[in-house]
Amino acid sequence: QVQLVESGGGLVQAGGSLRLSCAASGRTFSSYHMGWFRQAPGKEREFVSAISWSGGNTWYEDSVKGRFTISRDNAKNTVYLQMNSLKPEDTAVYVCAASKSALIPTTTNRYNYWGQGTQVTVSS
Repeated sequence: QVQLVESGGGLVQAGGSLRLSCAASGRTFSSYHMGWFRQAPGKEREFVSAISWSGGNTWYEDSVKGRFTISRDNAKNTVYLQMNSLKPEDTAVYVCAASKSALIPTTTNRYNYWGQGTQVTVSS
């Protein structure tokens, strides 16, 4: 069992930055791929970014490439999402998730555990 708790969301003006954190419980954190998804009101949950268990591979949704950076610290059981040059369309609840899948972890069905999410609001 893995429990995930996100933090770092908030209200920011367009062009600003936020750093999200996701703290995981358990001693097996380093064996999971970790991902960030987001869900805006009235929309489906969408993939944002993921990082392999070792940190050696990362994946990004096209609209966030060059603006967002995912990283992890396995010693601290934490994954981060640095978000720069934020846009109003980035407004959503951001959710952290853990995956044991052998497949590239870019879809919701490849994830085993989910956090509750943290709200990110970008004003224009």
